[in-house]
Amino acid sequence: MNNFIYALNTSTIRPASLMDKIRIAGETGYEAIELWNDDLTTYEQEGGSLADVKQALDDHGLSVPTVIALHGWLNTTGEEHQQAIEEAKRRMAQAAAVGAPYIIASPPREVADLQLGGRNYLELLELGREFGVKPAMEFLGFVDGVNQVKHAWEVITVADHADSTIVLDPFHIYRGGGEIDDMRGVPGDKIAVFHFNDAPPSPPRAEQTDADRVYPGDGILDLPQMIAILKEAGYQGVISLELFNPNYWKEDAREVARIGLEKMKAVVESGK
Repeated sequence: MNNFIYALNTSTIRPASLMDKIRIAGETGYEAIELWNDDLTTYEQEGGSLADVKQALDDHGLSVPTVIALHGWLNTTGEEHQQAIEEAKRRMAQAAAVGAPYIIASPPREVADLQLGGRNYLELLELGREFGVKPAMEFLGFVDGVNQVKHAWEVITVADHADSTIVLDPFHIYRGGGEIDDMRGVPGDKIAVFHFNDAPPSPPRAEQTDADRVYPGDGILDLPQMIAILKEAGYQGVISLELFNPNYWKEDAREVARIGLEKMKAVVESGK
């Protein structure tokens, strides 16, 4: 028995329209949906309103755990940093409008100054309080700097703020050369969301990209062990199917969502 909430990250069915993504998530049995700022921006630019998005979410019984993402904030100073902060305000306002408690704060591709990153993350967290949205620190396995749990955790430690949280992701742990045990010691209440996916046996780990992600259980990662660690940590939050596989994008979006939820539940509820 678990108390996890199953979510669909809309990257999994990217070609669908925003409203179709919401409808599909609701109709295939998800409880929550992760939205992207770029989709929300496009929808507004085409004449839609975020109030309509929120109504659609409510109509389909979906919560929004996170909106994705904040960029350009971690390793910048001066005018470049101020521009990133102004954009962060716009994106946080979007997240608040659709009822998301978290917005994901992504790292840069280059090697980063983690002390500066911690100070800048503190600034983001304080800004988030103005919008009622908490920035969640993300690591990305394919970037040169913040590519493991320990790097993101150092940023969180430097910030030293009550609202700080981390985003965990099996693919990024694997791709960044980390270990499953890196998850141990992260308190359940410090995890904003657990992105769920698997990695194939080839290409080699260091050559894999987001596009190589596969359904949970279809790859080589020890996902049941990761779920066990989440349970030990007392995490009872969102597990979200996040895939970027172009092969899935060519398939029927509803079927991809349905199969993904079925495979997620099979792994999570395996009892291991």
